[in-house]
Amino acid sequence: YSDAVPQMKPLPGIWLLSDARNDPVLERALKRLPRGSGFVFRHYHLPEAERRARFKLLARIARARGISVILSGPQAQARRWRADGSYGPHRNATLGTAHSLRELRRVAGAGAVLLSPVFPTRSHPGGKVLGPLRFRLLAALSPTPVIALGGMNAAMARRLKWPRWAGIDAFLR
Repeated sequence: YSDAVPQMKPLPGIWLLSDARNDPVLERALKRLPRGSGFVFRHYHLPEAERRARFKLLARIARARGISVILSGPQAQARRWRADGSYGPHRNATLGTAHSLRELRRVAGAGAVLLSPVFPTRSHPGGKVLGPLRFRLLAALSPTPVIALGGMNAAMARRLKWPRWAGIDAFLR
């Protein structure tokens, strides 16, 4: 594990992001994700020891299915926890996060970037969204591959005609 941004080849097309809302169904969701998908473990709601234990359990399930496991946090923590990479708004993240052109530029060194929110979400009800046109314009300016996030599921990805997408609520059932 080097300090360089790990590059996932090929970059997963479908990503599952964890949070407190989807925690009860994560084991089932990971078992239903296609091989070669990606999983971003966030779980900010848990104290550190519980967060690490939950990460270990979910990472074991994901890896048995050929799913990449990314930890939300700095690269050093991702290395210690034996994640496949890190997630966050920093340049050396495996997966960066952005909501604007300025933020896209800030994470330009990331392996890929989650650009959001494309559509309305339950995470941020009534929040401002990019919409399909602005999303595509920003994605075209990104020097790194873009993953659509925000109100995404398989149907919305088809509507957006975008090959890479991530969801939280998309996997609640």
